[in-house]
Amino acid sequence: MTSKLKTVAGRLRAVWMLLLVGIVLSVASPVFLTPTNLLNVALATSVAALLAAGQTYVIILSEIDLSVGSALGFSAVVTALTLGTYGLIPALAAGLATGAAIGLVNGLLVTRTRMPSFIATLATMSVFAGLTLHITSGNPIPVTDYDFQGIGQARFAGVPVPVWIMLLAFGIFGYVLARTRFGRYVYATGDNVEAARLSGIRVHRVKILAFVISGVLASLAGFIITARLSTAQPTAGAGLELDAIAAVIIGGTSLAGGRGTLLGTLVGALVLGVIDNGMNLLDVSPFLQDVVKGLVILLAVFLDRNVDILRRLVPRRTESPVRTPELAQHI
Repeated sequence: MTSKLKTVAGRLRAVWMLLLVGIVLSVASPVFLTPTNLLNVALATSVAALLAAGQTYVIILSEIDLSVGSALGFSAVVTALTLGTYGLIPALAAGLATGAAIGLVNGLLVTRTRMPSFIATLATMSVFAGLTLHITSGNPIPVTDYDFQGIGQARFAGVPVPVWIMLLAFGIFGYVLARTRFGRYVYATGDNVEAARLSGIRVHRVKILAFVISGVLASLAGFIITARLSTAQPTAGAGLELDAIAAVIIGGTSLAGGRGTLLGTLVGALVLGVIDNGMNLLDVSPFLQDVVKGLVILLAVFLDRNVDILRRLVPRRTESPVRTPELAQHI
């Protein structure tokens, strides 16, 4: 049991980063460890964590999705427009369908046209960001539905609803990734796409579904932002794709594909959230906050790319041979 725990801890380097940052901030600020502040950290992390969860599927496949921020903003606007005319349930369905459709477009571009995912999703990021601004003329859309606002503002058992949504999403999609056949196909395709194809895995279908999952989770994150602000902001998702990718990398998912966990991604998102919260508590300049986050990302990538070199630098203790009584008599 102890060896299993050590293995898990070794894979989740982000856990050690989170503990280190937490210890430093708890010493630097007496407010950091208060329950109210910790709930604020979880609440602030929920949106980026949901984006990062979908991004994890894509990056394990050795692809990338730069359109999640635009997908969030576009689906949020569709949700708000539908909410005002048709009510809550159709609005939620329209928002999720919009996110899934964006993911489907990305998946088809990557698999059917053989475009690099970086280029394909960079293009769709621009397309859907432009469509969002065109539909809204750059103006926010107010949301007055009380039930919808509860998605971002209500609490259950003292915990904000967005935190419950985040935990539920990670539980469901974490199970899918770790315990289902589709999850095994994701890892196999990301590790070696040709071997996966020869073994009978429909790699194109796997990639398309991964992009669809990314789009659906982006729309779910859009619900939270829209409900919290009581408005659908056309630029709500701008720049969040970078936070999502950073959380995935810090969480230990390999950019080369084939390795990663949603638990690691959740911890990576919390690392970024704790850093942001701690620097706000310490009144650090917002310009320096981006510098710190960039350095953390560089450290995570360095550890991922150079883990073998680092292991060789650490001397290993050799075990002395066990002497049996018969052997000892001859020495």
